[in-house]
Amino acid sequence: MRRLSAIIDGAMTELDFTTIPAFGVAGNFTGHLEQAGEAADFANVKTAEAAAPKALFPTYIPAPGGAAVGGQGDGGDHDASADTASPAHDSVPAFLRVFPFDSRTIIFPKGEEKLQIEPECAIVFDVEWKDGLVASLSPVCFGASNDCSIRKAGARKISEKKNWGPCSKGFSAHTIPLSSFSKGCALDGYRIASFLIREGKAFPYGEDSPVAGYSYIWEKLTGWIIDRLNNQKDEGPAEDVHSYLTATASSDGTAPSGKQDGPSHDRTPAPLPARILVSIGATRYTDYGEHNFLRDGDVAAVVLYPEASYSPGDILRMVEAGGTGSPADGPDSPNIPVNKLNSPDTPANADISILWQTVRA
Repeated sequence: MRRLSAIIDGAMTELDFTTIPAFGVAGNFTGHLEQAGEAADFANVKTAEAAAPKALFPTYIPAPGGAAVGGQGDGGDHDASADTASPAHDSVPAFLRVFPFDSRTIIFPKGEEKLQIEPECAIVFDVEWKDGLVASLSPVCFGASNDCSIRKAGARKISEKKNWGPCSKGFSAHTIPLSSFSKGCALDGYRIASFLIREGKAFPYGEDSPVAGYSYIWEKLTGWIIDRLNNQKDEGPAEDVHSYLTATASSDGTAPSGKQDGPSHDRTPAPLPARILVSIGATRYTDYGEHNFLRDGDVAAVVLYPEASYSPGDILRMVEAGGTGSPADGPDSPNIPVNKLNSPDTPANADISILWQTVRA
């Protein structure tokens, strides 16, 4: 899913996700961090109010000039905790330069035992810059996301549990246009559902939850994201994401400020990132989701759907119908009944965004 087509300003446009920095929001659904066993990681994080998210964490930062490091490798052999920034002048940890997203597959990280779906809504934003700082964010489109996470103690940063190589995260191949991000917008009225399909049976994994149920949403969330992009410090589990964004725009890990002296600055620096992808937070788990971890052959499904058109029961029946074949079947499999799940190539339900990933060890 390195490139996806999306409708932007009424026209079909190709988005190259290898050029788009990606982030996640930690602690934006009450109770999720406690269920994930991560609340203690944020015990010393100070927030403006108790309900505020805890941190904005990076999951992918393109190399200078907007390119991914590495390719569609076998994944899973990467130890994030052992990585350091590379080359020496790069302020971004090397593992964050590897493109982690896929719309069909999750590759299980080698040496790990506990891996969980993190069902989320993800949004592509256009970024406006002013004097080297993010000034505003404008929504482009949204889709179902799996901010898949390793559950382990001892990680220094949130990102170390998020990107372990290619096929470690998920974003739906079917996005939905979004022209505004405020109450009453196209996203208001959507719900997030998720399922683990194991041996042909679908188990609800996250609580079926309204997008409007996030602790921070609409303008309050975008204001918080802008503040974190500009001001978040490298403290505790959080990282200085502003330095990462400006490093993406420069060949030497520093923010571009016009032509400088010396042979290493003879070329014009790359522009600051024009777009970002933000997964805005994971829902709470069902009891099944909290206590069951992914394993080889499972299918992880995340669905964003409008509650005015579908009930939770409708979505469960669609997913169950999609799970009638082998665990490797995806939404475009011939075993999937027509008009049940949207295929990455020819969506049957244009108002639903579904992410359907098979887990591979």
